[in-house]
Amino acid sequence: MDVMGDKVTLFETGRIVRPAGGTESGEVVADRDDTGEATEEARRRLAADAGDVEAMSVLGALLLRRGDLDGAEPQLRAATAAGDRAAANNLGVLLHQRGYAEEAAGWWRIAAVAGSAAAAHALGRHHRERGDEPAAEYWLRQSAEQGHTLGAYALADLLEHRGDDGAEQWMRAAAERGHREAAYRLARTLDRKALHEQETGTDNGVKPSALDEVEQWYRQAAARGHRRAALHLGAILEKRGDLKEAGRWYLTSAKDGEARAACALGFLLRDAGDTESAAVWWLRAAQEGDGNAANALGALHAERGETQTAERWYRAAMDAGDVNGAYNLGLLCAEQGRTAQAEQWYRRAAYAGHREAANALAILLLQGGDATGAEPWFSKAAEAGSVDAAFNLGILFAGRGDDEAALVWYERAAAAGHTEAALQVGISRLRDGDERTAERHLRCAAGGGSAEAAYRLATVLDARRPPAPAHELGEPSHEKSECEEWYERAASQGHRRAQVRVGMLAAARGDVVEAARWYREAAEAGSRNGAFNLGLLLAREGSEPEAALWWTRAADAGHGRAALRLALVYARRGELAEGQRWADRAVSLGPAEVAERAARLRDALREELSA
Repeated sequence: MDVMGDKVTLFETGRIVRPAGGTESGEVVADRDDTGEATEEARRRLAADAGDVEAMSVLGALLLRRGDLDGAEPQLRAATAAGDRAAANNLGVLLHQRGYAEEAAGWWRIAAVAGSAAAAHALGRHHRERGDEPAAEYWLRQSAEQGHTLGAYALADLLEHRGDDGAEQWMRAAAERGHREAAYRLARTLDRKALHEQETGTDNGVKPSALDEVEQWYRQAAARGHRRAALHLGAILEKRGDLKEAGRWYLTSAKDGEARAACALGFLLRDAGDTESAAVWWLRAAQEGDGNAANALGALHAERGETQTAERWYRAAMDAGDVNGAYNLGLLCAEQGRTAQAEQWYRRAAYAGHREAANALAILLLQGGDATGAEPWFSKAAEAGSVDAAFNLGILFAGRGDDEAALVWYERAAAAGHTEAALQVGISRLRDGDERTAERHLRCAAGGGSAEAAYRLATVLDARRPPAPAHELGEPSHEKSECEEWYERAASQGHRRAQVRVGMLAAARGDVVEAARWYREAAEAGSRNGAFNLGLLLAREGSEPEAALWWTRAADAGHGRAALRLALVYARRGELAEGQRWADRAVSLGPAEVAERAARLRDALREELSA
């Protein structure tokens, strides 16, 4: 409760200062050293003994602040009897400290009716503690409307508890008068409001001024020593990229005992490359019960190969109530091949609502051949928002031949930005003939880095192109089309068919060097078409021996045309038996046109050999 009437600010020295806006008569105690205070007390005591009402009130307040309740009470009662409202308020404080709450409330009422804002605040709190919210609101409003900071804060707290929209007005009033908790809570209210507007799409971008105000109130509270405000201010600054200032506020908050700030500071240091300092702050936060920090320590030790220490910290995270601890234990066990233990930890985390643990559990079950057991966990994870689980459900249904159900889940995952899911939707739509929808999804997947999607998108665009005019080798041609750019993107990611196609397009433009480069890259990666086309290019350039080497590689990989080419090469060289062998191989490999030509060549070579 308030001591000394309207003077509510007590500094660490224990002295009382005059609040802004003046004070009531008899409620002023100057800020002076102990000797001066003793002199003031002696002077007030003499004046009180002489019947000075103001001296009695101030002397009673001095003794009350010192804890001398027996000495303070007669002075305060005497001053109260003479009509001093500050004394009535302080007498209420004294009686409340002695456990006489109802009598205290009686004196506060007298002082409040006489206009004491501090007494109205104390009386409002008294009624709220007893559950009489209407009376509490009445007296707290009386106090707040007189400019009493604590009264405004207490009224805001009461209204916020009831969900009353008027809470923000009074929280702001208290914050503007320097109440640090009010500043923090106002910032939290505005922060949540801005976040809600963003999530519901009603923000229209959330005005920068609103976000600036959130930061302003966090900053005001943090500057007054509010550690949670310092934490939130650090988070805002970190998100904005002001890492140095964010680190300072995290450090301030962490030193004041905020474990979450110590954890956040650890992540900031880790991202800056200072892992050792990060570990120090994570350790401090973990020892204070921060599960996130314990998980971070576990991951750090796991990266170093210290699996036993990692497991200990993951268990500590779990004990701190962080379900990620159980999930990480599952990952750790899975990496070590301890499948049974991994399943146990995944189940524990999944039952606690961890969606990625549910997805991991489903994958584990699926790998063990239990598709029936996996499906409900995939579903649970997907319904909880796991994009990977939605994609995995698509794979599960596709494997059963239920393409319609698979597409539903692929589309759901694709809508959330899953690249491979978008690719599958594109492939499915292409099969259905919906080229426009297919193109849209293939573009999303290709933009997300899928080489297969880039290749398939290129084939769609390629099919729409008008036939290009023929060019002689070495003759420059037109600029690259969009489809060629997508082919090249896929090719640069190692897509062999795209590499072959880029080579073909380069050859069509007359760019022999570029064509050879892409054919060679595809061939060396195992593409039989790349090896065959590279052989053709080399043969045209007069390098038939090297061409034969690439045709051999292609034929050995099952390329019929390459086998036919080799048969012709050996026939021209007079190596008829070898030519016949490759002709036999071409017949068996096909396709039909190649097999027919190869059969005629084989028969001719056989006749010549038997002649």
